[in-house]
Amino acid sequence: MPQSLSRVYLHAVFSTKNRQPVLLDAWRDELFAVLGGTANHLGCQSLLVGGTADHVHMLFQLGRTITMADAVGKIKSTSSLWVNQRRGLAERFHWQAGHAVFSVGQSGIEAVSAYIRQQPEHHTKRSFQDEMREWLRRYGVEWDERYVWD
Repeated sequence: MPQSLSRVYLHAVFSTKNRQPVLLDAWRDELFAVLGGTANHLGCQSLLVGGTADHVHMLFQLGRTITMADAVGKIKSTSSLWVNQRRGLAERFHWQAGHAVFSVGQSGIEAVSAYIRQQPEHHTKRSFQDEMREWLRRYGVEWDERYVWD
């Protein structure tokens, strides 16, 4: 085949360092735009970004020329820089060191989108940690509690 073709959809989840609730309502939508715009700039198509004060969910199509780890790493570093330069938080902002990324089939895009849109309501009943444990179980990912939360 003379060209490279792909369509890989990913659901990425990452939290603020130590799950600190510092993503304020006043500028969270701007942050989501930065996250999505960074994904687009990297050649990934951002479909939806959402979350709460302590974590973010992103649904995007992975670009053909970038790895998943590079995409998420660059999205996190660019958005950290934006928060630190523009938001004036009392302490330096950091995302957690790691992230979780799950594959999404074409037929699952709407369900994951609905899930991301419902984040504020969802987290009135469930913590971020409980949510992540459920996603990890659902996808059969083994994890060690000592190294998941930072």
